[in-house]
Amino acid sequence: MRGYAICGERRSGSNFLCSLLASTGMLGVPTEYFCAEAMHRRGIPDYPADPEGQLQTILKLGATPNGIYGLKLHSVEFDAVKGTRWPERLPLLSFVHLDRLDVLGQALSWVRASQTDQWTSFHTPGAEPAYDRERISNAMIRILNGQARWRYYLARNGVPVLHLAYEQVARAPQEAVDAVGRLMGLTETPRIDFSKVRFEMQRDDLNDEWRKRFIAESRDPSVFH
Repeated sequence: MRGYAICGERRSGSNFLCSLLASTGMLGVPTEYFCAEAMHRRGIPDYPADPEGQLQTILKLGATPNGIYGLKLHSVEFDAVKGTRWPERLPLLSFVHLDRLDVLGQALSWVRASQTDQWTSFHTPGAEPAYDRERISNAMIRILNGQARWRYYLARNGVPVLHLAYEQVARAPQEAVDAVGRLMGLTETPRIDFSKVRFEMQRDDLNDEWRKRFIAESRDPSVFH
């Protein structure tokens, strides 16, 4: 068996990328196996809450018949399960580092989703979103800190890694999937089956309004911090 971990921070398009990869039937079934809450949302009510039990599910639930498995996690989940030493225990593990060039857009999406509990396009929002400049600023800082940690981790360990940006995946999804296929050593092209891709872009006019307001309130080119 061989596999990959999609690593990054929230609202970087990781659900969309996971759906693309899983639709091929050749590149595992990547999702948040180290997050019981996310797995409960996906219809597995008895999913284990302990990290060791979660680790044991990855090669069972996360693999396709060709022996390739996938998972995804954010830095906060890595912190929660580091005691399992999962990167050493999963066989022939590579990494896909996913980030988003539009950090403000990512922060806006994160704050909105955390307020409404609507993390995907097919979930019903549980509350109305409200503009909050401080939360948006804090989300940007958390995103940038998390991405810096991932870059340091990947560079320090010299592991096989593919770097992708959300904007790149959205613009050319098949090219992104092909790149993961090459990372896994596939000799045939893993074709996306878009009939199995559920995730859609959630950004709308409200995000644009929040962006304009945040920049108007925060802009000061003479201050560097």
